[in-house]
Parts: sequence; C-alpha cells; structure tokens
Amino acid sequence: MAEIFQHDLQPAPGARKAKKRVGRGEGSGWGKTAGRGHKGAKSRSGGGVPARYEGGQMPLHMRLPKLRGPSAKTSMAIGPFRTYMTPVNLSRLECFAAGEVVSPETLVEKGIVKSPAERVKILAVGEVNRALTVRAHGFSAAAKAKIEAVGGTVEIL
Repeated sequence: MAEIFQHDLQPAPGARKAKKRVGRGEGSGWGKTAGRGHKGAKSRSGGGVPARYEGGQMPLHMRLPKLRGPSAKTSMAIGPFRTYMTPVNLSRLECFAAGEVVSPETLVEKGIVKSPAERVKILAVGEVNRALTVRAHGFSAAAKAKIEAVGGTVEIL
C-alpha cells in the first residue's frame, strides 16, 4: 500500500471549479463591462443599494411608531433606567407553604423567575389561600388586596 503524504493531497477531479475571470478582454465574452451592464449605480465599484433601501420611499423603520424613554412601560429595554418588570401571577405562589417569605431569591429557587436581579411585579390572576409574606418590586392593587385578605403581608422592595 502506498504511503499518503500531506503534500500529495488534492481534491477529486471536478470538485473545485475555477473562478470566472471577468473583464479580461473582449474575446473571453466577459470583457468591457464585465457583466455589469452599462452605467448606473450597480455598474460602479462598490455599487449597489442596501437591502433596506426602498427607492426613496420613507423607510419602514421610520414609518413605524416608537415609544421611547425610561418612563414608557414599553420603552426600548436598554440602559440602566429600564422599567420592565417580570409579571408573576398569584396562582404561581401555590408552591409556597403558609408563613413562608416570597422574594425574588425564593422565586428563583422555585424556577418561577430566571434571575434575582429581575424586577418582579405580583399580579392578581388566580387565588392565594394561605398567609404569605410577599416581597416584590410592585403589586397590582387587586393582588395586594387578595394577599392581605388571607392574612398575608406585602412588602415593596
């Protein structure tokens, strides 16, 4: 059996196709304009228009309405002044025993919230039937009333 050396390796015949060399004389069939047609932006070096260009029409990203600023609830979620809160329904608090403390840290342990750094708002969807101490960054009025109605306490962080 013949030995194989790295300098002997080559692709199979027909596996690699030579690059088309345009603009190398009229006789080649790809001379003069080299397949770019005559004049215009697309014939020039570096020519062409971006994919987002709409022919002078007002672009889509400028036609859409925007809500900006740190106080808008649906503002762009960037920067230190982000106001987004992770919603947690009362029905998700069923996994806590009576008298337990519900906080962002304990919500992470139970897998309800991803990170203890997330701001949490408790919403009134569902029922709570045991007294809990709930610590969160925000509460809906109805959620606060339901927690206090069963003897629980509410603490805003």
